Amino acid sequence: MSLLNVTPRRNRGGGRPRAAALAHEGASLTSQQLASWRPWSGSPDADLLTELPMLVSRSRDLSRNNGIASGAVQTHTDNVVGTGLRLQATPDWVALGRDSEWANAWARKTEGLWRSYSRSTSCDAARRHNFAGLTTLAFKSALLNGDLLALPIWQPEPMDRFATRIALMESDRLSNPNNAMDSQYRRGGMDIDQYGRALKYWIRKTHPGDCFAGVGMAGEWEGIPATTDWGRKRVIYAGDVDRAGATRAKPIFSAVMQQFKQLDRYASAELDAAVTNAMIAAFVESPMEFSDLLEMLGGDAATAKAYMDTRAMPQNRAKLKSGAIVPLYPGEKLSAFNPARPATGFAAFMEAGHRHLATGLNLPYELLLKDFSKTNYSSARAALLEAWRYFRSKRAWLSDYWAQPIYELWLEEAVSIGLVEAPDFYENRAAWCSARWIGAGRGWVDPVKEAQAAVMRIEGGLSTLEAECAEQGLDWEEVLHQQARENELRRRLGLLLPAKTSPPAADDEEEEGEDDNPAPPEDGPENEGDDPA
Repeated sequence: MSLLNVTPRRNRGGGRPRAAALAHEGASLTSQQLASWRPWSGSPDADLLTELPMLVSRSRDLSRNNGIASGAVQTHTDNVVGTGLRLQATPDWVALGRDSEWANAWARKTEGLWRSYSRSTSCDAARRHNFAGLTTLAFKSALLNGDLLALPIWQPEPMDRFATRIALMESDRLSNPNNAMDSQYRRGGMDIDQYGRALKYWIRKTHPGDCFAGVGMAGEWEGIPATTDWGRKRVIYAGDVDRAGATRAKPIFSAVMQQFKQLDRYASAELDAAVTNAMIAAFVESPMEFSDLLEMLGGDAATAKAYMDTRAMPQNRAKLKSGAIVPLYPGEKLSAFNPARPATGFAAFMEAGHRHLATGLNLPYELLLKDFSKTNYSSARAALLEAWRYFRSKRAWLSDYWAQPIYELWLEEAVSIGLVEAPDFYENRAAWCSARWIGAGRGWVDPVKEAQAAVMRIEGGLSTLEAECAEQGLDWEEVLHQQARENELRRRLGLLLPAKTSPPAADDEEEEGEDDNPAPPEDGPENEGDDPA
């Protein structure tokens, strides 16, 4: 019998069938555990935009006043940005109709020009940071604020070769004019179309929290189009959103903000209690009530108060020290003070809380707390590899939405002033601007084992020198050129060459077994008078 001909069975009572049990228990509205849990299902912007200012201010407060939160921001920055992102130009020579040798020569020249631009502060509109410094600030802004904002400024200077500069600013200045309510096509300081594409950015001329702002500038906004007529970016904005259709992004601490604050309060309370308890060594107990003292002194309250004040004077207090004999008044006794603070479960509770925070921040517990005392090699390596996957994804995001747009802006200027040859640049912009960005190396847990593994991967055809060098933040071509210079100098000085980097002998008739690393002559290096440089 075909399943297509089977008729669903009706309930015996006729009419509508009884309501079936919920397929998802998480959707139950009657269970005691979930009945009161009814979150509102809003759009990405409806859920975030009205709450974003408070999230951002609390995120910054955590970074300022919580050591673990501040360390988490620095850990993310050190691993994602490190000492900066290095350009590796990779023009698509196939699409451009060229060959690989031309591409290598073009890339070397372009990279050299980029280094002269990015390593100086002339790339910063404020003349305070080089490109690495701007990248660090931009990434920290993305962590604390949820997004980053910068304006490409055209500022020609007589002593500078390039006029393209970057004005980095906090995303607080990106807001609706006159702080108007969000609407269908203007949200979070952006004019958008029906697909969510940003058409114009409304930038406040001063920070809304700047108490030094002039009266005339405090409430002024400027609408800046996203691009020029020919496609050059006028605003660099990026936010790592977690929902499709979201206009703005949220800080990294959003999901664990409450736990951060509660743990901070708990630790502070325990610390205050421990300090207070440490200051109290013992109590002096007296069997006499104040009424008895007052009666003994003839009912004179002033005399009784003077007596108590005299007892409270520093010179009359019982002093506890090593080998001390404490004199007491008749009837008094000394009682030790043994507080039970901090609580016996304080360390375990804090560790459990910190593990929760580490998960929410996408960091291993050991990396968040900088504590590897309870971790063996295998566990540490597994934790660091897991963290490295996350860091690589964040670095790719930063490269694509921050470094690459700035490189394209700079390359456009370099082509327009004739320093870089790029015919039909605007028609083949993607091919000319293709590049990779190398960040700081991930480091080694065990240098010997991991170096041997890298050699095995290259020799086994599973990896390349370029890939292995990139993992350690190095440019493979620079490594080879440096090795060639070092080997040449070793030859001139008569020193031994590294076995793995020695080039093959030029003489095809070289005798078998001849030593590739001859010992230096007894009289010293050959051509001793030559300049070794």
